[in-house]
Amino acid sequence: MPLGAVHPITEEIRDDGVKVDKIFTDKCSGGTRNRPALTEMLRYVREGDTIICHSIDRLARDLQDLLHLVETLTDRGVGVRFIKEAMTFEGNASPMQTMILQVMGSFAQFERSLIKERQREGQQAARARGKLPGRRKSLSPEQITELKARVSAHEPKARIARDLGISRETLYAYLKAA
Repeated sequence: MPLGAVHPITEEIRDDGVKVDKIFTDKCSGGTRNRPALTEMLRYVREGDTIICHSIDRLARDLQDLLHLVETLTDRGVGVRFIKEAMTFEGNASPMQTMILQVMGSFAQFERSLIKERQREGQQAARARGKLPGRRKSLSPEQITELKARVSAHEPKARIARDLGISRETLYAYLKAA
C-alpha cells in the first residue's frame, strides 16, 4: 500500500501524480526528530507498504536519522521511495544507491546547518538593532489595563476581545498572565 510521508507540502506529492492510500503530514521541520506524523506513520506501516516522500530532506535532514529510518523501514519490509531523487529502497539497495543516499543526506544536513547559522546571525543582528526576539505583543500596556478593568466590570469577554481586535483566546492568555 503506498503511503505518503510528507511535510506540509502535500501538494508536491499530488503534483508528482502519485496516488497514495494515506498521507501523514508533519507541521514541523524535517530537522526535528520527534514529529507526531512520522511517529504515527512508523507505527502504521506494515510489511509490503511503500512510503513515498517528495524528497530526501522531507524525511530527515540529519544523515544519521535518514540512514537509520531507511534501514529500519527496509528491514521491516517497507519500501521507501523518494520522487525528486528517483530512488527507491526496498532492502536490497545497491552500494551505489546507498552512497547516493548518504551524499544526498549529507547535503540535506549541510543545508540545515546553513539555515540554522543564518537564523542565528539574523537574530544577533536584530538584537544589535534593539529588536526583541519573539512576536510583538497584541496589546499595549494601556489596552491591558483597559481589558482588566472591563473584565472586572463584568463586560462580556467576547465584546471586549472584538473591541480590542484580538481573539478570545488571546484575551484569556492576557488574563492568565496577569
